[in-house]
Amino acid sequence: MISVLKIRNLGCASCAAKMERKIAALPGVSEARVNFLTQKLTLNVKEDCLEDALSKADAIIKTIEPEARLIR
Repeated sequence: MISVLKIRNLGCASCAAKMERKIAALPGVSEARVNFLTQKLTLNVKEDCLEDALSKADAIIKTIEPEARLIR
């Protein structure tokens, strides 16, 4: 299942790359792309893992950039 979500207040391309690597390593996630210019996260995730992956992705985003938020 592919989900595209907005990341609000993403301020740094380097942080976006860190987020992408950590989110891609989550269980059930087969691919994660963070586009700094559009401020979007594209996830390819197993449907039964979606809510858990989104929750963990949001936590990763906040850890790397405290002002950034995943918009569902």
